[in-house]
Amino acid sequence: MQINGVEIEDTYAEAFPMYISRLIVTAATRRWAVEAAREATGFATSIIGCPAEAGIERELSPGETPDGRPGVSILVCHVSKKKLKEQVLERAGNCILTAPTCALFNGLENEESFDIRLRYFGDGFEREVERYGRKLWSIPIMSGEFLYEERIGFKAGIGGGNFLILSRDSASGLLAAEAAVDAISGLEGVITPFVGGIVSAGSKVGSRKYKFMRATTNERFCPTLRGEVESALPEGTGAVYEIVINGLGEEEIKRAMKEGIEAATGVEGVLKISAGNYGGNLGKYLINLHELW
Repeated sequence: MQINGVEIEDTYAEAFPMYISRLIVTAATRRWAVEAAREATGFATSIIGCPAEAGIERELSPGETPDGRPGVSILVCHVSKKKLKEQVLERAGNCILTAPTCALFNGLENEESFDIRLRYFGDGFEREVERYGRKLWSIPIMSGEFLYEERIGFKAGIGGGNFLILSRDSASGLLAAEAAVDAISGLEGVITPFVGGIVSAGSKVGSRKYKFMRATTNERFCPTLRGEVESALPEGTGAVYEIVINGLGEEEIKRAMKEGIEAATGVEGVLKISAGNYGGNLGKYLINLHELW
């Protein structure tokens, strides 16, 4: 199978279950909504070594937010419900509560939810209020007040949807990866949690040599190791970039993979599209590349 003249390998991406919350951050200006959202989703590329996975889902116009101000929706993900609640609380309290003019709203109506008790920061001066058709807490702060919605919904989602861009060299591969991320950016229900949405050091589960390592370099896709290991790379491959996608559901993941692959294959120098899978050792979702079309 080919897309834009580029081979799409007959393989699958192996993804795994995660719990996901959507938070809506608003502010007086777009600048401060984006600043707070970026901080709140920091150090959250992979739960291999980060306390959560998180990213910006999309920017919201004033007509899309509860308080009619510029906003950003973010997704926070974890394999543990308990850890998800802890991470939402910590990120909201340290990165959104403290950001100028910001407010925080629940962005996911779902049967399952938890409360984040930011109101205790008010030290007894906090007040429960009803605004914008929602029950909120108003916390007095030095610049005025911080409004937030205490009950946060979450649902079972998916982490680790992915595809690999095999390219002639690093420059063409990076351009293709950037095109893929641009195509995915703004799609509802998904994030690309790695730096700039791109992974340059993809991993495999476990280690051949170091038993204490949870994940190590994916040597089959390392161009410099061709000839030393059983390589998965066609002749002429100079670089491989991975796009990892988390989402609220399988259909959202598939749509993002499809649009990302179509964008990547439109860049000159891309030789092949593959995907990361680990023999069922990572997750239960097996997303076949050929079935995306």
